[in-house]
Amino acid sequence: MQFVQSTAKIEFVKSVAEKNQNRKLMPAQAGIESPLHTIDCGLANYREVLQLQHQLREKRRRGKIPDTVLILEHPATITLGARQSANKILASKEDLAQKHIDVVDIRRGGGTTAHNPGQLVFYPILNLQELNLGISEYIRELESIGVELLEQLGVHAERQKGFPGLWVTNYKAPNEASSNAQNVTNRKNELNSSSVQPQRHTICDIRHTSKIASIGVRVSKFITFHGMAINIQNDLSIFEFITPCGLDNVEMTSVLKETGKRHSMSQVKERLSQLLIRHFS
Repeated sequence: MQFVQSTAKIEFVKSVAEKNQNRKLMPAQAGIESPLHTIDCGLANYREVLQLQHQLREKRRRGKIPDTVLILEHPATITLGARQSANKILASKEDLAQKHIDVVDIRRGGGTTAHNPGQLVFYPILNLQELNLGISEYIRELESIGVELLEQLGVHAERQKGFPGLWVTNYKAPNEASSNAQNVTNRKNELNSSSVQPQRHTICDIRHTSKIASIGVRVSKFITFHGMAINIQNDLSIFEFITPCGLDNVEMTSVLKETGKRHSMSQVKERLSQLLIRHFS
């Protein structure tokens, strides 16, 4: 599969889409695969990128552009998913606005999540029918890409059955893990002192794990949009304002937190691009 990489802002991304509008793509069943385009959008506003995804999704549906993946970082943003019961914000929108955190209600799978600089986000606009992938298989491919990328960065991540995304197991004594989970709860209770939630049995109580990557996708007429977010070296305090994916007492982690090492985000994006080629070619 041919690979084209472009470093661009939103305006350039739109021009790339327009440039490919008149290009006739060969159908996968003819034995000729379409090129995969990855576009580095830099630090990009969530709402603008969401609008762009809708535009590219429609162009991909009509065969006007090849499979395309947007790779980027977002300014501080909290997004609400389609599963209302999993949308839990622990601060008012007014308080979040004062902290310059945008809140966006969208229709992807999953619940509340957060984005900010230093988190790697990618949005594949793919035709699953041409790739011969079902939705569950597609999600597994995204998780595999994340696992391989994190291994390259020195972090061993794994799937957890029933909990989409990627997790890092912390081999800690039960009392230490319990203390960490309680610290997360205490910080959130300070933000939401007027509301007392019942204690719930969570994955972190069982495996002493931390979440490092989140997945929230949507598929319309075989075309994917939304995608995956991997914490590389972002400020994790933004997650204190939410209950990530609706899972109580979840502790978030990052490559920086696990290894103490910072990475060039441009180099991390290049590693991701190569993995995308291999998995979706």
